[in-house]
Amino acid sequence: MPQDKPHRQHLTSSKSLVTTYEETRAGFVSLALERNRRATPFIEEARALKAAASKTSTPASLVNIAGIQAALLTASGVSEKAAGHMEPQDQKEAIQGLIEQFLEPAGSNFVEELVFRFLLTRGDALGGSMRNVGGAIAQRKLTRAIIAALSIGGISFQWLSSKSNVWIQGTETDPDIELDVRGLGWSNNGQNRTVRYNLTVPFLKKNVDLCLFNCSYQEISVSYKNPALYIALGELKGGIDPAGADEHWKTASTSLSRIRDAFTSQGLSPQLFFVGAAIENSMSEEIWNQLENSTLGNAANLTDANQVASLCRWLCNL
Repeated sequence: MPQDKPHRQHLTSSKSLVTTYEETRAGFVSLALERNRRATPFIEEARALKAAASKTSTPASLVNIAGIQAALLTASGVSEKAAGHMEPQDQKEAIQGLIEQFLEPAGSNFVEELVFRFLLTRGDALGGSMRNVGGAIAQRKLTRAIIAALSIGGISFQWLSSKSNVWIQGTETDPDIELDVRGLGWSNNGQNRTVRYNLTVPFLKKNVDLCLFNCSYQEISVSYKNPALYIALGELKGGIDPAGADEHWKTASTSLSRIRDAFTSQGLSPQLFFVGAAIENSMSEEIWNQLENSTLGNAANLTDANQVASLCRWLCNL
């Protein structure tokens, strides 16, 4: 058994990659908890709207309450994005339509109707964000595992905030870094390394889930344009539903092939890897074969903490 293949540190066969029933079940629970976490601000907004709207006795009077106009527009079925493209008069007409067509016919229950319609629009927004939640969860798990690998090695790191777009000195005890991170940077044995998530690679003109660079975080704004500085690129698929597993792998495999071809054309061969939450038998065999013939440099099942930790140690040591 060859020991020079990094995937052999945590995988013994294609079966090692397959997501178990218990892991699938736990993944669905995690998604439910994340949905509830993301829904909390909407619920609080709805409570505040109800409290404010309850101070008036008629639907028509709602327009006179200061501070709820945006909420009335949302209840009218207008998303935040759409509202930004509407003139003030159009917004007023939408709110008036809500009042006349839905709130006034509800009679004394108009406040409940208002809150219901507000949550209906907010729910659509939540559904849209949940479509990408698998990828967000995958990124968080990988980030925390990379930080752990650096920390146990006594390696300090910096992280790029998605909110402020500023690099911040990090510590392993910082809570919730993974909720706000866009990149990580560190230096080890005189070698600078930077990770960037969801980066549009210029010469690919495609988004790549994770890129590892041979440069410092201060240089990344320029270095990402240089193909020779790419050390590893990976596809992360955090969706847990077994029904979509094959499709996730097909999408990832196509992306990895495109990446491989782009670098090969320039005489380069950075490491490629795949991390997925839902891995079924058929795709696990294909992934294993690509690992064994070195088409893929590494792979791991996101639901297995040991596999993720092993892959991240590999990344940190490249």
